[in-house]
Amino acid sequence: MTESPPPGGAVLDVDELEARWADAWRPEQVAERLDGVGAPWCVAAGWALDLFRGQESRPHGDLEIAVPAAGFPEIRHRFPEYVFDAVGSGRVWPSAGTEELAATHQTWLRDPASGQFLFDVFREPHEGGAWICRRDERLRLPYDAIIERTVDGIPYLVPELVLLFKAKAARPKDQADFDGVLPLLGRARRDVLSRWLELVHPGHPWLAELTR
Repeated sequence: MTESPPPGGAVLDVDELEARWADAWRPEQVAERLDGVGAPWCVAAGWALDLFRGQESRPHGDLEIAVPAAGFPEIRHRFPEYVFDAVGSGRVWPSAGTEELAATHQTWLRDPASGQFLFDVFREPHEGGAWICRRDERLRLPYDAIIERTVDGIPYLVPELVLLFKAKAARPKDQADFDGVLPLLGRARRDVLSRWLELVHPGHPWLAELTR
C-alpha cells in the first residue's frame, strides 16, 4: 500500500525530533489511558519485542502503537487534551485534518503546551476484523492472531510481525533486535516468520538464521 503525501507539512531535523521525543510515554501509560477501548490495539515495533521478552533490552526513542484505521477515532477520543499530527515522507502536518489522515498512516500524539511528542499511532489497513499488511496485501490475519498480552494485560504485536517490518531496512538496532529475540522464538514462530519473509522479502538474509 502506498501513500501520496498531501501538500504542505513541516520538515523536522534529526536533533529537533530527538529533543521533542525525549518525554515519550511508556507502554503502561498508554495502556492505562486506553483501558476499555473496543478497537483492537497493540504496542508495536521495538517496545513490542521487549514486552514479549518481559524486560527492557535497550533505550527506546519513542513508542508506537497500532490500531485499525477505522478504530482511530476511538483512540483519539481518549486524549482530548492533546493533538494528533499526521506524519509521512519525512514531514509533519500539525493537528491533522481529514485530508492529511487519509494520505498518511502515522499519527504522533503531541502535547500542545510543550510541543513534545508522546507516542505514535499506526493507523493500519484492515477489512472488517482482518488486519492487512501495508507492505503486502496478500498477508491478512485476524486481529486475535496478531496480538498477545503481557501478564499485566498490555497488548503487543506478535514478534514475528514486528521482525517482518524490521526486516525491510534492517538498521543496526533492527539487526540487534532480531539477534536478541531469535533465541526466544520456538520452531512454530520461526517457521511463520520464514514464510512471511519469503512472501514479502524473498531472499532476506534472516531466512538462513531462522532455519538453523
